[in-house]
Amino acid sequence: MQVYGRGNPGDSLEMTEGLLVTALGHQGEGRLEDGRFVPRVLPGERVEIAADGAARVLAPSAERVSAPCRHYKACGGCSLQHANDPFVAEWKQEVVASALRGRHIEAEIEGIRTSPPQSRRRAKFSATRTKKGAIVGLHGRASGTIHAVPDCRLMTPKILAALPSLEFLTARIASRREEIGITVIDTDAGLDVAVEAGSEGRTHFEAISEIARQADLSRISVNGEVIAQRRPPIVLFDGIAVTPPSGAFLQATEDGEAALREVVHRNVDGARRIIDLFSGCGTFSLPLARYAQVHAVESEAEMLDALEAGWRRFEGLKQVTVERRDLFRRPVRVDELENYDAVVIDPPRAGAEAQVAELAQSRVPRIAMVSCNPVTFARDAETLIKGGYQIGPIRVVDQFRWSSHVEISAGFTR
Repeated sequence: MQVYGRGNPGDSLEMTEGLLVTALGHQGEGRLEDGRFVPRVLPGERVEIAADGAARVLAPSAERVSAPCRHYKACGGCSLQHANDPFVAEWKQEVVASALRGRHIEAEIEGIRTSPPQSRRRAKFSATRTKKGAIVGLHGRASGTIHAVPDCRLMTPKILAALPSLEFLTARIASRREEIGITVIDTDAGLDVAVEAGSEGRTHFEAISEIARQADLSRISVNGEVIAQRRPPIVLFDGIAVTPPSGAFLQATEDGEAALREVVHRNVDGARRIIDLFSGCGTFSLPLARYAQVHAVESEAEMLDALEAGWRRFEGLKQVTVERRDLFRRPVRVDELENYDAVVIDPPRAGAEAQVAELAQSRVPRIAMVSCNPVTFARDAETLIKGGYQIGPIRVVDQFRWSSHVEISAGFTR
């Protein structure tokens, strides 16, 4: 008998009758026939539930596998390592299809692209000092406890190799009263480390610089202030070099970014003037500038500075202009959109309700949308369809392997 969830195998707890797991919810937890949700079970399994919420699997599903990571039991970074890859791929596509059905949208899902293990190039760790040194890792599921993850199966080998240096850094700059955040990006020029710490972190300039030297870090910053830069960190967007701001948002894996970019390019192919909304550092803007003039719109000035600098350094690109604008408060209006023959839009999880309302009234013939939330994607897609657009094939992209997270790329035409 296998035990999953919060309990321990030796707990002498009152058990209920075996219950059927009927489905997985959108967070990857199993829905029982009595309506409860429990983690790390699969549809078709019968389980007993202990008083502490632990699920004891009576008969495992054929899709159940042994977790490939030794940290899975304690770590909360993954939620689906107990399921085989074909099951997870099918389930994530169904999550998208279900969100669309909820809005009465019919669309073709043309497949899923899953990033390989140990390809996550951007990771955010939690860290704290201890009596013996420090712990750098990830929180347990629904827990404030940090678990070290030296053999994580998600992150790139370079990030994992830097964990001892990050522990040493934490021991030097963190107080015993705080938990700090450390964002690490594996760039082509070395690791870029951004620390979010209390005020004490700013007082250890020499120690931080020495750690950067010993660990051969590209750059290290504390609370947004660059403390040491041995060389500019470089991220390549389809071969175009950009130095992102410290801790900047990037697509989680190069493989996932390439999959999203492929669909975006397909859906704006032939356009000569493109507006890229929520452009970030230029993930889509700069590669598209090989073929079209691009206007990049983003609320973060540092990201736009990075995008513009990357454009100026790379020869042969068409004109790229930038605009700092809060698209939630001040969306690009219908009359402004008339200047473009294609739109790329990649909003955060909340979607882009106000901006999509303007797009739905526009005459732009092609829209390429990227989303990290099936629910808000379906909402925004419904607005576009009611405005006269037709939705094309949808590509599901799984950059966050073994999690419930899913990304989508699709096109709309009129």
